[in-house]
Amino acid sequence: MRIETRLLASAALTMGLVAVPALATAAPKDAAAQQAEEIRLLKEQIAALTARLDAQDAATRATTAPAAATARAPAVVAVGPAAVAAGSAAVVAQGDPSLEKIETASANPPKAPAKWYDETKISGRIYYNMSTIEREVDGERTEKGEGFFIKRVYIGIDHKFNDIYTANITTDVAPVVGPNDGNIVGNGLYIKKAYLEAKLDPAFIVRIGAADTSWVPFVENIYGYRHIENTIADRTSFATSSDWGLHVMGTLAGGIVSYQASAINGGGYRQPKFSQSVDYEGRVSAQYKGFTLGLGGYSGNLAKDTFGTETYNTANRVSALVAYQDPMFMVGGEFFQARNFKQVTVPTPDKATGYSIFSSVRPAPKWSVFGRYDHMRPSRDGLPSETGDYGNIGVQFSPTQIVDFALVYKREKVNGGTLSTSNGPIGGSIDGTYDEVGLFGQVRW
Repeated sequence: MRIETRLLASAALTMGLVAVPALATAAPKDAAAQQAEEIRLLKEQIAALTARLDAQDAATRATTAPAAATARAPAVVAVGPAAVAAGSAAVVAQGDPSLEKIETASANPPKAPAKWYDETKISGRIYYNMSTIEREVDGERTEKGEGFFIKRVYIGIDHKFNDIYTANITTDVAPVVGPNDGNIVGNGLYIKKAYLEAKLDPAFIVRIGAADTSWVPFVENIYGYRHIENTIADRTSFATSSDWGLHVMGTLAGGIVSYQASAINGGGYRQPKFSQSVDYEGRVSAQYKGFTLGLGGYSGNLAKDTFGTETYNTANRVSALVAYQDPMFMVGGEFFQARNFKQVTVPTPDKATGYSIFSSVRPAPKWSVFGRYDHMRPSRDGLPSETGDYGNIGVQFSPTQIVDFALVYKREKVNGGTLSTSNGPIGGSIDGTYDEVGLFGQVRW
């Protein structure tokens, strides 16, 4: 309507201008002044009409999307017969349905089909430290040194097939421990996670393959300083962070309650071997207003009941966690009791217990102060006097969300025996100590 009105105004002006010379020739000379006045009035009316149309045009553009405004912007109106002809053509074209379709397609071009790599993400994580260590056995120094270490390198690939199905593969470059003395003899490349996931509902997610177990990653997420030390059960080989099997998990009650149940090989992700039975691990937890409660359990033969191998005991573990978190403060505690984790193929039963208390404070943005204390009784039946005490304290600076630097001091002492830990064997016939101080950190992407 706006274009047609403007064109009619232009046509009227043009016709007026064309008719004026003829009228001037036929009219007497004393009528010239009257004709000039009529022309002036006509021009003023056309100018007023044009101004009103321009105002309406500006208001329309202010409320129309840029692409549509560009596609439908009116042509500049010129005064004269040529403008009338062009305007008539524009009006005819505007009413053409095929042109309307072209304009709509230009304003909303079709999206190109997604490529496979558009739904694939690559992530990584590196744990490193520059430290000085000292180890003593029965009062004698057996090791002292310093150096730069890479304790973990994780590379993860996630792919989304659709809103239900996804897949993940995560590699782990980790130290290899000698089978006889427990010391680190090199580094190996492992498949830590390799699974297909079906998210049928937030309350029912299924993973098949090597995936996170139910307990260790759950505690690590609360603790927050895995790059400094792994959690107590993982650090002393009474739990593992990933295993091969079938994993079912989900959240309930608006995300307050979560659970996971797994049927797994039992040997951990580094030993994907067959045995005569599968192991079972599960967890149920709740998070509400900063508080977290968790309860977990494990039962099985740890993939040691292979064909031809006699087993005597079933490994069982009960774990519990309670914690509180807010943006400035975190405190938590973990407890576990494990039966026969070292005695599956040994007739004599045994029991181990341990607890860990950890806390951190954020006194300023990008800074945190943290500490932790673990107490272990690794063999309450076989070596009832054996105890292990571990602690760390440190301050951490996080310049970005993907980089952490922490100055840390660690100490562990084992009395009445030897305990295998992530820092190697500690203890002796009487006692043994392990001290480490250095710069620890992680890089994530």
